[in-house]
Amino acid sequence: MKQVAQTVAEVTPQLAGLDTVAQLTYINSVFTNKAVFSTSFGLEDQVITHLIAENNLPIQLATLDTGRLFPETYLAWNRTREKYGKAIHVFAPQADSVGELLSQKGPFSFYESVENRKECCRIRKVEPLKRMLIGMECWITGIRAEQSDNRTNMPQFEWDDANQVFKFHPLLDWSLDKVKHFIETHNIPYNSLHDRNFPSIGCAPCTRAVAPGQDVRAGRWWWESNNQKECGLHEHPITK
Repeated sequence: MKQVAQTVAEVTPQLAGLDTVAQLTYINSVFTNKAVFSTSFGLEDQVITHLIAENNLPIQLATLDTGRLFPETYLAWNRTREKYGKAIHVFAPQADSVGELLSQKGPFSFYESVENRKECCRIRKVEPLKRMLIGMECWITGIRAEQSDNRTNMPQFEWDDANQVFKFHPLLDWSLDKVKHFIETHNIPYNSLHDRNFPSIGCAPCTRAVAPGQDVRAGRWWWESNNQKECGLHEHPITK
């Protein structure tokens, strides 16, 4: 952990004061060919994809296809490929694991308990993520601090002990208005569900629109009462 702490201590001040493109460029120089950006084609992810592609940064793009995404998400995915011409590496759940889950508990077990929901997320998201991170040293995400209570105090650059990689959140301090303005200014393709009050978009059975004034993640797993709901990708304690 000494080496981890040293890396965090060295990288963090170097990121301070840089714009987002310069930050991504610096991260790429530190983790050459070992940095991966995971996109779910949300607003924030589209901004980062644009910055990587337009600046020819050799950062790998990857996505998790859970098998239960909205058609609108797949359309945004395709439009992104067409615009930027960059390969987006796909990591899907293991067919045997999905088959066993459906055989034993049916297609909607996640509505029955938090445990069942997390089991589905583990099979469809967490395990594919582990494979996505094999050989990688830095995981770049589209997390913003104002998205949820869980994310408010996240550092921009940190160590993810659960996945044994560093994590970098280039848009951590961006406001939603700034994200939307950037997308409009640069004519970036985005998921049309965002225009129908879907601020946070995951799997179709687990996501719905939110009412005006509701928390941005209120439409995710809305049947659960916990205000720190996560799918397992970002919920683990972070060790610096």
